[in-house]
Amino acid sequence: MSAPSVAVVILAAGKGTRMRSNLPKVLHPLAGVTMLQRVVNTARELSDDIVVVTSPDAEAVRSALADAQVRFATQAQQRGTGDALAAALPAIPADVDQVLVLCGDVPLLSVATLQRLCAATAKEGVSLVTARFPDPTGLGRILRDGDGCIRGIVEERDASAAERRIDEINTGIYLLPRGRLDDWLGRLDVGNAQGEYYLTDVIRFAVEADLPVASISSDDLAEVTGVNDRAQLVRLEREFCRRVADRLLQAGVTIMDPARFDVRGDIDVGQDTLIDVNCVFAGKVVIGRDVQIGAHCVIEEAIIDDGAVIAPFTHIHGAHVGAAARVGPFARLREGTDLGEHCRIGNFVETKKARLGAGSKANHLAYLGDATLGAGCNVGAGTITCNYDGVAKHPTVMGDGVFVGSNSTLVAPVTLADRSYVAAGSTITSAVPVDSLGVGRARQRNIDGWKRPKKDSAAD
Repeated sequence: MSAPSVAVVILAAGKGTRMRSNLPKVLHPLAGVTMLQRVVNTARELSDDIVVVTSPDAEAVRSALADAQVRFATQAQQRGTGDALAAALPAIPADVDQVLVLCGDVPLLSVATLQRLCAATAKEGVSLVTARFPDPTGLGRILRDGDGCIRGIVEERDASAAERRIDEINTGIYLLPRGRLDDWLGRLDVGNAQGEYYLTDVIRFAVEADLPVASISSDDLAEVTGVNDRAQLVRLEREFCRRVADRLLQAGVTIMDPARFDVRGDIDVGQDTLIDVNCVFAGKVVIGRDVQIGAHCVIEEAIIDDGAVIAPFTHIHGAHVGAAARVGPFARLREGTDLGEHCRIGNFVETKKARLGAGSKANHLAYLGDATLGAGCNVGAGTITCNYDGVAKHPTVMGDGVFVGSNSTLVAPVTLADRSYVAAGSTITSAVPVDSLGVGRARQRNIDGWKRPKKDSAAD
């Protein structure tokens, strides 16, 4: 027997006024990815048929998901979760078996929980995810009969004092039969304390129709927690980072303090790598084995090979660091940088679109932009590549074994051939041949009898 077909509806039309922000709530990032995108990513593991319900003025939400291959429905007025699902119903084919309802502000929901939910649901039945919260204030309570079977859900504002003492709550995650929704959603009314169309009423309709109503419980409260304000968002982000840190620790990575470890994307780290405190990893970051990451580094969209050392206060963005290379402290590797093995980039060195061959180094106070260096080159302190003429960028090319003296200016486009030297303090504007010394500086002149200027005391 084939598995039931599933369409996913993500409710994302809420105003999120408690966020105190012009940005729609579901577009606030958690660990570098918007909450809504995280929910879409999770839903995609179960179905390619995804409908996102937005408000009429949520163009930013639609733009953010322009490449996400989802469809949109508009909830004209904020009249409750039942009304939101009704707005999505025309976009869901009638031949779909089940509709999975998710919330766009519940970003840590796991695929495993949704798979359990699907497995627990009869094809014509109803199911939902519940949880037991130590403080269920503000949340809908699960009502069960004497046999433990679900008979309904009551929102807190409609609940009796006894019902409010129930700690099993509704997470807002449902799996519902598509064939029943036209009828059930058409029967919703606003006869409740909030004057809204409650989606929770469909559970009562299912019970009245004698349909099987199943539930699964999540013991992981973070994965079913919704975000209503910035404080809740920050707490969930810390929980996300802690979980990533725990996973890496179990995989043989040393993280000096998981409480001071930030991931804002996706990170893969090899065994015996050490990550010191207050490091931030953004985007896709791949780190090999036996790497040392010093304190206070920011590493974005980067690949760092085995045995590399990244000293403290280094910023790496869009770069590749080769095996056993050493970078920093206080270095900046910008996009397009590619360091070969055993390269050295020292303090206050900046690179952009620079390729360095094995063993090449720039240890102090240098800028290498649009530069290609062969193996074994040495770039002295204070050296810069003048790659921009005000209109276009130009390349600097060095062969193998090139030595550039301190305080040199390399005016691109320019080529320094194998084993060429550049004298300290030179401005190089033309090619330096193989095994040659390039000197481009003014002749020194000493003035005998020169007098130091005297300060005019009357000017004080």
